Amino acid sequence: MIAKDLISDNILPLIPDDNVTQALSMMSVYHIKHLPVVKDDILLGILSEENATTVDPMTKVRDIKISSSYIYVSADDHIFEVLSRLAENKMTIVPVVDTQERFLGVVMQEDLINFFANTFSFKESGSIIVIETTRKGYSLSEVARVIELENAAIIASFITSLHESEATLLTIKVNQQEISDILSALERYDYKIKASFTEEEYVDDLKDRYDQLMRYLDV
Repeated sequence: MIAKDLISDNILPLIPDDNVTQALSMMSVYHIKHLPVVKDDILLGILSEENATTVDPMTKVRDIKISSSYIYVSADDHIFEVLSRLAENKMTIVPVVDTQERFLGVVMQEDLINFFANTFSFKESGSIIVIETTRKGYSLSEVARVIELENAAIIASFITSLHESEATLLTIKVNQQEISDILSALERYDYKIKASFTEEEYVDDLKDRYDQLMRYLDV
């Protein structure tokens, strides 16, 4: 999946002659805090809600200081690059340009999150295991082998680096809900289990919260 495949059909760019009232109205409708400013298919920059709310509502976009246009992705960039740009710049949208740097549209943060939520096996049943290790202290193939020996398989994985630490969290999703044997096997191979989650635990927790709410309402 690449950037151009996730371009939103809803978000139109601002033009320099638009005013702040129009910009804030669009941001409110689409639940975003940024909008690209475009003239003749050229991306001029990005107007933020923060900047827009500091000036008179009838101020023209061209008269507002906007962020420079280097915050964008190319049409053929992978969605991981899109996610990186959004995260690094704390954006709610990221503009997409072609090879001639002509504006093509935007990818919305919401659309990107929905894409990830519906892919990478997030919807498949299973359990989550979080292993604390270091970047050089683990092999995903070795972890997979241990899990496969317990008649299970990894269906998704990612790593998270901990700030100011050499520790890394390896988060994996396996295709089984009963994982006690898997956890024991990993520990036998000296893997440190930081946390584990099963769908049954989530269901039980939700039921408990629902029961508490019903008891409260009865009172």
